Amino acid sequence: KQWYQRRVRGVLVVLKDNTYAKCHNALQQVMARHCRPITICEEGDKDVQEMSYRSIGIPRTVDCLMNILAILPLQLLSFHLAVLKGLDVDCPRNLAKSVTTE
Repeated sequence: KQWYQRRVRGVLVVLKDNTYAKCHNALQQVMARHCRPITICEEGDKDVQEMSYRSIGIPRTVDCLMNILAILPLQLLSFHLAVLKGLDVDCPRNLAKSVTTE
């Protein structure tokens, strides 16, 4: 099964950088499959916010810092999900499996 099935939530990072067109296209594909994406985008990006089930806005800053700002909500989300599932957040597993490439 694919993660983007109906009613499944996925998290997409859509920043206005050189990958914006690809990420926006991926968001459109997810929406076409009737999913409910949660996006991390720049504050004021109305196009992405309107397409998202939920969105987390991060402030615009210089390009070299945007990725750091985008990582913070992902880290907090993963921490809180792990706590809700009763997992030990100080003992990560399968770190090698989490590395992906384009």
